[in-house]
Amino acid sequence: MEDPVSAPAPVRDDPRAILRGGLPDRYLTPDDIAEMFEVPKETVYQWRKKRIGPPGFRIGKYIRYDPADVRAYVTSRKSADSDAV
Repeated sequence: MEDPVSAPAPVRDDPRAILRGGLPDRYLTPDDIAEMFEVPKETVYQWRKKRIGPPGFRIGKYIRYDPADVRAYVTSRKSADSDAV
């Protein structure tokens, strides 16, 4: 029988991770998007130019992506693909 004093406390999931669908709780960079979707960074820039990828926004000269918008984009792509079948 384990000693209740030395037993580790159960680890609680971060509720923000659930709300954000497991994405980080920070704005994402084009590098993050390229890594997540396993595509070249140039592809991410082309998606933005053609307005076909996850929506991004500018902060000065930098492009950032809201994790909630990325999650919504993935969800919409999943439902679009399932409707096509």
